[in-house]
Amino acid sequence: MSRLAPRFSRVESWRRACDLVAGLMSDLPRKNCWTIAEHAGHVSPDGLQHLLARASWDQDGVRDDLRDYVLAGLGDGGIIVVDETGDLKKGTRTVGVQRQYTGTAGRIENAQVAVYLTYATDAGHAFIDRELYLPRCWTDDRQRMTVAGVPDDVGFTSKPQLAKRMIARAIDSGVAAAWVTGDEVYGASTDLRAELEKRQLRYVLAVACDHQVATGAGKLRADQIAKQLPAKAWQRLSAGAGAKGPRWYAWAMVDIDTADQPPHRWLLIRRNHSTGELAYYRCHAPHPVPLGELVTVAGRRWTVEESFQAGKGLCGLDEHQVRTWISWQRWTILAMTAHAFLTVLAAHERSTRPAPDEMIPLTCNEIKHLINALGTRPPRGPSHCLHWSAWRRRRQHHSRLCHYRRRGAEPP
Repeated sequence: MSRLAPRFSRVESWRRACDLVAGLMSDLPRKNCWTIAEHAGHVSPDGLQHLLARASWDQDGVRDDLRDYVLAGLGDGGIIVVDETGDLKKGTRTVGVQRQYTGTAGRIENAQVAVYLTYATDAGHAFIDRELYLPRCWTDDRQRMTVAGVPDDVGFTSKPQLAKRMIARAIDSGVAAAWVTGDEVYGASTDLRAELEKRQLRYVLAVACDHQVATGAGKLRADQIAKQLPAKAWQRLSAGAGAKGPRWYAWAMVDIDTADQPPHRWLLIRRNHSTGELAYYRCHAPHPVPLGELVTVAGRRWTVEESFQAGKGLCGLDEHQVRTWISWQRWTILAMTAHAFLTVLAAHERSTRPAPDEMIPLTCNEIKHLINALGTRPPRGPSHCLHWSAWRRRRQHHSRLCHYRRRGAEPP
């Protein structure tokens, strides 16, 4: 956290940010300003709430410092993985909340959706950027945007456009990414693919079965091409190690858009040995690459799901109880900082002190457990506990009164 200190105009804000990051890495069952303030020894959550909503500090600068920290800790030549995630929320006032599809629930729910960039290498993977997705029902309602503190220059931006913005920001800042990968939302975007090719970035982007590509026989759907492939076109390759061992699939690669080569473009097809299920990827590189390299990049796409799981499960990425634009920006960047610290520390430990043969390497989860078990939380006396009990009860009483008054009912 010391490298982030110049981003804060007051030392008090920096210290509160340190407390917040420490609280996000704690073993608290719920992580919000109330619980983290009590954990840190504050007399109320007012300071942390002020830090997120009104304090003067440069959250974009913290984002840039975080990106540099991740690159230094995980090494150059990594893969940029882009994906979105949804946080289920109640009500309608939280910025960006709308009934929309989210993969978190696997259905349409009242949720807040954001697009994240993960930087992945053999050493580990961590978030380096994020952008909040605002549906049209938000961007078309300027009064609602103003209440939520959304800047006037923010308009509707699709998820692929948000990804394009973040990738450009990363590359312009000096991120030497070997590949970019993402799911079907991003593979279907002609604009995003064109931007990546303009920057001479190699990519492996998933596409749907009905995605049409140009071949020597004309335009064909991806699933039509797969049906026409002979048996010898398939190779059995691993997409990387999973929880239960190597992930073996049958893979095939077909040249597409051959009329304007170079650059080189391919349709990569994956087949599950057990179910026969097919998946499709649109690929590009300025120069020829072997099938095995494309398979490795396609397998790295799943690291973003692991990042979401760790970011939410270990560092409270989705547990924010904030409603405004700037508070969301600040909570997420500090949660990403906590996750990056665990990731880089785990990578450093694995490289400098390899685990014995009878042990698995240190994981982010185990490092977090050790940090908390070794007593980073200062002891609190009974007066501190009783103070917070009384504080919570007063706040809950006030909240109940407000709810009843809003409904025109008498409180019990």
